Amino acid sequence: MKIIKNIAVGFLVSFLGSIPLGYLNVIGFHLYEYAGIKSLIPFLFGVMTIEGIVIYGTLIFADRLMRNKKLLKYIEAFSVVFMFVLAFTFHNGALHPKAQQQILEEYLKYSPYVMGVLLSCFNFIQLPFWTGWNLYVLNGRYIDIRKGLKFTYIAGTLLGTFAGMMVLILSLARLTLQTEFLSKNVMLYIIPGVFAALGIFQGIQFWRKYRTKISSNSPKR
Repeated sequence: MKIIKNIAVGFLVSFLGSIPLGYLNVIGFHLYEYAGIKSLIPFLFGVMTIEGIVIYGTLIFADRLMRNKKLLKYIEAFSVVFMFVLAFTFHNGALHPKAQQQILEEYLKYSPYVMGVLLSCFNFIQLPFWTGWNLYVLNGRYIDIRKGLKFTYIAGTLLGTFAGMMVLILSLARLTLQTEFLSKNVMLYIIPGVFAALGIFQGIQFWRKYRTKISSNSPKR
């Protein structure tokens, strides 16, 4: 029963976390369009390899990481900037499709699995995401990580990541084929717009969070 519960909780958290449009999903979508499902699957396994390491580390050191406020602040600040960089990168790539295709062809000289591993290493936002969620499910006793049970939870999270990314990528590919508006604008305006909106939202959250702390720590006259 504990094994099933660990897998179910891990799958649910990871599936829902994989659905929002992130840059790994967008690159996976590009890869699927250009090289098909045979390249997409090893790419996803590469992403899952790094995510498994991150989940294991944050599961073991969740309390310690949450106490390292300075590290989390830097990661949150970087993620805000990263969203705007992604918005510009994908918009600029859509304006120059031939150059973008050449870059993708250059990447495909390497294994899609290696691509997934390397690109997942730059997904810094997964550190605070998994630290927060692992601390939540541990404190709420939604999972049991005694002995080898932690690996059943990790297995559930990796299955959730694979399923979530696959569902989003295939759905996006199907929608762009069926809808002329999406096929013309998804990479030029829609996806860059989503990243820009996420950057603005995260920036506002960051400002509110740390402005409040600075105000409360400032000396009163």
